[in-house]
Amino acid sequence: MALCMFLMGFYFYRSKGKAADYLTGYNIRSEDQRKKVNEDLLCQCYGKRMMVMALPFLLGMVLDFFKPGLGNGLAWIVWFILFILLLIKRAKLEK
Repeated sequence: MALCMFLMGFYFYRSKGKAADYLTGYNIRSEDQRKKVNEDLLCQCYGKRMMVMALPFLLGMVLDFFKPGLGNGLAWIVWFILFILLLIKRAKLEK
């Protein structure tokens, strides 16, 4: 999961706004609504956040060596919190 999140984040970060079409709901917006949003900034923000969202899984993997099962559960909880924060940030960026 960590590798998947990191690679997706890296793609978004380096896409120069072209990955915005893959964001949920963004591709169905009208051209006028899309012009109001800085796609490059949006993709960079998403890319950074996705790469950071890979860290809980790496730390969870290390924790699982010492306490099996605990690291995985904590990683998903932290990931979910980071995901909610990402959605809040997106809502602010798109206004």
